[in-house]
Amino acid sequence: MRLNIRLFTITCWVLVSTCSLVRGGDWPQWGGLPTRNMVSDARHLPVSFDPGKPRMKGSGGMQMDISSAKGLKWAVRLGSHTYGNTVVADGRVYIGTNDDYLHDPRLRETGGGRILCLDEESGKLLWQLVVPRFRTTLKGFNYDDMRLGICASVTVEGNRAYVVSSRGEVVCLDVEGQANGNDGPFMDEAQYMSEQENPEFSLQSTDGDIIWIYDTIKELPCWPQDASSSAVLVYGDYLYAGTSNGVDLSHRNVPYPDAPSLIVLDKRTGRLAAQDGEQIGRTLFHGQWSSPCLGPVDGRALIIYGAGDGCCYAFEAFVGASRGDEVAELQKIWACDCNPAAYKSRPYQRGQYHSFNSDFYGEGPSEIIGTPVFCDNRVYVTVGQDTRHGRGAGALTCIDAADGNMLWQSTEIDRSMATVSVVDGLLYVTDYSGFIHCLDAGTGEHYWKHGTESPTWSSTLVADGKVYVGTEKRDFRIMQAGKRKKVLNTIRFPDKIYNTPVVANGVMYIATERYLYAVGN
Repeated sequence: MRLNIRLFTITCWVLVSTCSLVRGGDWPQWGGLPTRNMVSDARHLPVSFDPGKPRMKGSGGMQMDISSAKGLKWAVRLGSHTYGNTVVADGRVYIGTNDDYLHDPRLRETGGGRILCLDEESGKLLWQLVVPRFRTTLKGFNYDDMRLGICASVTVEGNRAYVVSSRGEVVCLDVEGQANGNDGPFMDEAQYMSEQENPEFSLQSTDGDIIWIYDTIKELPCWPQDASSSAVLVYGDYLYAGTSNGVDLSHRNVPYPDAPSLIVLDKRTGRLAAQDGEQIGRTLFHGQWSSPCLGPVDGRALIIYGAGDGCCYAFEAFVGASRGDEVAELQKIWACDCNPAAYKSRPYQRGQYHSFNSDFYGEGPSEIIGTPVFCDNRVYVTVGQDTRHGRGAGALTCIDAADGNMLWQSTEIDRSMATVSVVDGLLYVTDYSGFIHCLDAGTGEHYWKHGTESPTWSSTLVADGKVYVGTEKRDFRIMQAGKRKKVLNTIRFPDKIYNTPVVANGVMYIATERYLYAVGN
């Protein structure tokens, strides 16, 4: 047993010990690898394609005329809003969306979330999990008010898929769905999807198969702000996920200030094994939507997490408690404040700074929304705010992963929700104001920036010597990677692009608000 654990640890170490690139095969989690670096060594990717033309809108919303498309392998309809990024593993494509326009005739209500599992070759639906909307009578509870659906990326390991649902649950799923039977211990999928004590329908082979659920809202408890969006990180026998704990509808009060921000679950059972003890809820600005990453430093594995107080934290990877039922406290190794002092020119109070206006260049500090990236014993992370708070001054920080000291910081980027791409000594990142930036990863020297003339949620993907970015105004930008700025192409899509493109097995996947496109041969 000890030998197997040691071999597993060594394998994980090899995967993340350098500034690794995804090797052109599967993309099984947010960022491809646990380091979360948005880079792939895939080759021969397209510079030009046509996603097709929209048809007239009907009761089901906008429909695409795929027959007019060029260069697509397939395209699949999603909900009305899609923020859950695409992952690809073992012939299956996973994506989270909302339930609008994807009505299941067996269910009485819509407006929740969906996890779709598609065949990689054809785009055919293999299975789906319907996640009903979260409902509560608690006053001021502002969770899932905008019907955003599943905002977190799925993480796939072996025959299990893990995701944080639109109900604040960490869910473990069988990658084959109900096609191979209903595996336990969870057996009430029909009741879960229908919210009825005695559902009037039976499960189908195209329904999802839940193995276990951990409900963070009920069990911790916590109070997610707007949405849950943390991508699960798997390391050893444990899962790491952010709770999205934040403010209530007043945007000033944190109902659960002592709730953990980062939790650790046993991946086999869903049991809560550990949590942070930093009381970030007492100092957070608004919400917490970042995902943890993994980095090996000086012979130990660090779990790195960007929090709602604008600090990046490093914790010792959890190896087990002395008692099996004990909930341990994660050991903090370091913390680094990623907001420049000038952004906190006066003592911070929630709601004090004028920023809740999309047309106003807001002031004040920001939380970490993008995912920290580990590369060559450094951590790179941006700060930003909820998009409804508009544009504002941001920062990109490079941290020494060994001691948490800041190596350099650039304030030439605005507020950002993006995860960076680091390759060949260069770093690429977007900001919400709509600029694509290229910097020196070692020094922070700014080489170029390119304006997209659109608010930008998408992170950069770097592959095949190109930088790929989608924008809110429906443009898909393709830039030449390198120190000199060069635009290769701009492709217009029929609807907004909030997601980050990914590449798996030679095919690029681009999720817009309402469609998932597989681009390539």
